[in-house]
Formats: sequence, C-alpha cells, structure tokens
Amino acid sequence: MNDSALDLVRDHTVLSVVTGSRAYGLATDDSDVDRRGVYAAPAPLFWRFIKPPTHLDGPLPEQFSWELERFCELALAANPTVLECLWSPLVEKVTPVGEELLAVRPAFLSRHAHRTFRRYAEAQFRKLEGDLRNGGLPRWKHVMHMLRLLISGLDLVRHGEPRVDVGDQRDRLLAVRRGEVGWDEIQAWRAALAADLDQALDGSPLPPEPGRAEVEELLISVRRRSVDR
Repeated sequence: MNDSALDLVRDHTVLSVVTGSRAYGLATDDSDVDRRGVYAAPAPLFWRFIKPPTHLDGPLPEQFSWELERFCELALAANPTVLECLWSPLVEKVTPVGEELLAVRPAFLSRHAHRTFRRYAEAQFRKLEGDLRNGGLPRWKHVMHMLRLLISGLDLVRHGEPRVDVGDQRDRLLAVRRGEVGWDEIQAWRAALAADLDQALDGSPLPPEPGRAEVEELLISVRRRSVDR
C-alpha cells in the first residue's frame, strides 16, 4: 500500500469498528482484533484517470476499510459483513459524517437479507461438507461462524435488525469451535435455523427493497461537502 492510499484511511475514515469474535461475544484469549472501517475519499480524487481504491487493507494488522460508495453499495445489497459493521457494538471512531451514516442504517435493510444471509451460510456449509467428504475434518471455527451467521440473519429477518452479539449462545458456539459437538447435532441446528429463517420471511418487518434514494442523497451530500472544503 502506498502512502497516498494510507492517507485515505488515516485522514478520511468516518467510521471504524471492531468486528469478529470480540464483537460477537465469542472472543477467547487468542482472538485477533478485527477492525473494519469506512473512508470517504474527497470528490476531487474521482476527477482523475486513476480513481481512489474501493477498499484498502491496513495500516493496522487485521484492518480493512471500504470507500463510502462501495460500502453503501454492499450494504444496500444486504452484505452480511458490511451490515455487521453498521451494527457493531464496538465503535472506535465516528466522525460527524459517520454519525450521518449510522443515522440512515434502517435504509440499508430489506428482505434481500433473507437471501444473502441464507446464501452465505449455505456456501460455507457446502465447503465444510466437502472437507468431510475428502476425509478431513471441518474447520470448526468456520462451522461456528456459519451457525452464528444464521443466528444473526434470523434476528434480522424476524425483528428487523441484525444481531451482532451472540453472547447468549457463547457456550454452545464455542463448544462447536472446539470440535466438541457432533456433526449430526450441527446439521440439525443448521437445518432448524435455516427453516426458521425461511419461515420468518412472511411476517418480517423488513421492507421489500432498501431505501436506495435516501442513501444516495447522503452520498451526494458528502461528496459535495468535500468539494466545498
């Protein structure tokens, strides 16, 4: 990463949060500190042939940031990882623009979340089954996070808000991570969560579509203000 790219994260981050196991309530002594952030590149940078990067790693270990527009696109598509950033209980930095972003959080939510959370969890499950078919053991940490993803998605579809902290399921989920839960029990738990997620869709308080116009209005406002400065 060059210095100009680093400057985008250092000087233009509007929101920085801790995600991963520490935000989930599943941290152990060896857990990393996973940081995710949003930076708003000044609008004049987009007038050049070479545009600002849509995402960046660093500068801290386990740190990843999205440019505001890319972040909004992913959130409007109900990307689970991005929605998690907006609802993380561990906020390390928030600027006035970051506060505006958090204020429009409901506009990002829609029933599309049912499909994305279901699809992400299903893809993870198929990879884990592949490990078993090939004679290996599943990656138990991945098994735990597949179940956590379904728990979070179920809360979102059922209650209208994603659930990040799953600490009330900590003991059971960490037992999965340690490989102490049989595969048949894991399959049954996964199937039950997936069925509940499907059933919750009909009565979900989520709107059919996200509030794209509201989010776009915020994005345009942020871009215009960066030119004025």
